[in-house]
Amino acid sequence: MEPTPEPPVASSETGGSGVGSSIANSLLSLRNVTKSFGAVQALRHVDLDVPPGKVTALIGDNGAGKSVLIQTIAGIFPPSTGEMYWRGERVHVHNPRNAADLGIATVYQDLALCNNLDIVQNMYLGREEKRHGVLDEIKMELETKRLLADLSVTTVQSVRQLVGSLSGGQRQSIAVARAVMRESQLVIMDEPTAALGVSQTAQVLALVRKLSERGIAVLLISHNLNDVFSVADYIAVMHLGVLVSSGPIANYDTTSAVELITTGASAKVPSSLVRAGHEG
Repeated sequence: MEPTPEPPVASSETGGSGVGSSIANSLLSLRNVTKSFGAVQALRHVDLDVPPGKVTALIGDNGAGKSVLIQTIAGIFPPSTGEMYWRGERVHVHNPRNAADLGIATVYQDLALCNNLDIVQNMYLGREEKRHGVLDEIKMELETKRLLADLSVTTVQSVRQLVGSLSGGQRQSIAVARAVMRESQLVIMDEPTAALGVSQTAQVLALVRKLSERGIAVLLISHNLNDVFSVADYIAVMHLGVLVSSGPIANYDTTSAVELITTGASAKVPSSLVRAGHEG
């Protein structure tokens, strides 16, 4: 049964004595989060900690619950039960606006870019800068150039290029740069290297590292374990709606990751990092 609706704002409460050190030290924490769609339980008692300024890879097979989990964090699907903490304080996120106000940005696979607008227009879409009642095109263009340079996005010829003319890697870079411009503290990236070539994949992974260097946390959803082990600091594995294991990437290898993805268990991972699935 869905919880009683809260006011449509991201309200915060002090975590209190029940908040453990893992919650206090994390940027984002989920505790006992479930999500049901009728009789289908997509998430079952998920506990997740996302540390600040680090890359956390969320992996799992198709149907494991990864997409529902990130959409719950992003405010699209409110959890059926459970709690969310932001910087150690309990928060209620009812919609994507609430998530954005906290500092959470999600870059989905479709990127939500307008192909018929240029890079500057996409960066400022819905939050255009104005001066004396008219668009301040010069300021927006200069800020766009500065941010792309800061993120080492160097393959774009002009910030006045139509986004529809960009490569897949360049489009990913623009979508991520837009999230950074909005002062996000956590950027969720859903399969950012899917359908990209080798050079474009390298470009996107370099951007992920750059975000971490800037102190921005990244929650990276990926099926590509080579990408995961090249950029992630932490790993979290979903299996049939349960987060079965999470911890520093050094405690995992590709073999144990595949075992966790396919069976929900692995003898190669320390028992302290493996969680038993919940029934019901």
